[in-house]
Amino acid sequence: MGKEIITPDGKIFIAKDVIAKLAGIATTQCFGIIGMVSSRLSDGISDLLGKEALARGVEVVFKGEAMIIRVNVVVGYGTKISLIANNVIENVRYTVEKFTGLTVGNVEVGIRGVRVLD
Repeated sequence: MGKEIITPDGKIFIAKDVIAKLAGIATTQCFGIIGMVSSRLSDGISDLLGKEALARGVEVVFKGEAMIIRVNVVVGYGTKISLIANNVIENVRYTVEKFTGLTVGNVEVGIRGVRVLD
């Protein structure tokens, strides 16, 4: 399921996976992010997701017209978590709204781990 946009010329359907992939790419481009982890508990949280599976670290929920995006990340040790989270929120919101034309109501950042940078 995703979001349907009705225009005078027809309908556009944007799948949740597309929105999740955009959010995942935007998240990994932020400073201090080591990687993303799966949003499903059955997958475990020990493994960082590769670029081909970034959408698994994102959950997209529609509540009426509001879109809520939840991302699960691992941050680098020694970085200020609140600064990283705010940067992720801004970057995800900007990227998803720019590429889809949809309004993002909320972006929630779940810090699932801290790793020492090499």
